[in-house]
Amino acid sequence: MKSDFAYCLYVTNPQYLCNAVMMLESLERVGTRASRLLLFPDTWPTQESTPTPTGKLLAQAQHLGATLQPIQLQHSTTGEPTWADSYTKLLAFNQTQFKRVISLDTDATVLQSLDELFLYPSTPVAAPIAYWLKDRTLSSQLMLIEPSDVEFLKIMDQIQHHKDTDFDMEIVNNLYGDTATIIPHRPYDLLTGEFRAENHTLYLGDGKRTWNATRELQNAKLVHFSDWPIPKPWLASEDDIQSGKPPCRSDDDCRDQDAWLWMYRDFSLRKRRICDQIPER
Repeated sequence: MKSDFAYCLYVTNPQYLCNAVMMLESLERVGTRASRLLLFPDTWPTQESTPTPTGKLLAQAQHLGATLQPIQLQHSTTGEPTWADSYTKLLAFNQTQFKRVISLDTDATVLQSLDELFLYPSTPVAAPIAYWLKDRTLSSQLMLIEPSDVEFLKIMDQIQHHKDTDFDMEIVNNLYGDTATIIPHRPYDLLTGEFRAENHTLYLGDGKRTWNATRELQNAKLVHFSDWPIPKPWLASEDDIQSGKPPCRSDDDCRDQDAWLWMYRDFSLRKRRICDQIPER
């Protein structure tokens, strides 16, 4: 499997490099068999040339089986700065050394192997629906991509002629919104914010299903940290977490709260173990 398929992660700043290394550790821990590819800015010194924290994290990524690939960041000079480098994600379409890649955002946690997605029927793009939005929209948090020169030229044309409000998700939807193969969001694209929601109809998708936080977390393969206005877990303070945690539904039902707190605390523990205590090699 390794020669044809790869998990593709991208980073645009040192903080997200830590997240990427955590993702690589998770991919190894859950037993994925595909190759791992890490795209990082070509302006960064490599681990061979400097013992900086960034260099050590790159060395850690390599130790976890990742191929390191320097790339030129794809910036947006207009629009919301939070996603100004999000076009870099779309360089996954250019990784033609692989037959298929799974592109993953790094503000997420891999809980189970995703290898079975590589065996989907051939299609340029497969992705979940962003179930939390009212309009039918592909989510770009997880994408199964068949890299090709033809598709990458389409992507680059969209980047060069984008609207101010267009970022990676808009470009993916402009090109593939009507033709992409749909990956079920259950269990492949669960938001942490779902555990804070009062209504789970959009996520469950069927009036016959009932919400059970423990079951959904056990079944989930990928969880994306999205709890606006609560900061991302590497930025959230203990006060942020305590004030933002879901309430118990009753005196004896704190399953939403327990599941949500576990995800944030698990992230914090793994960050300290993987990124904050980098072993010397």
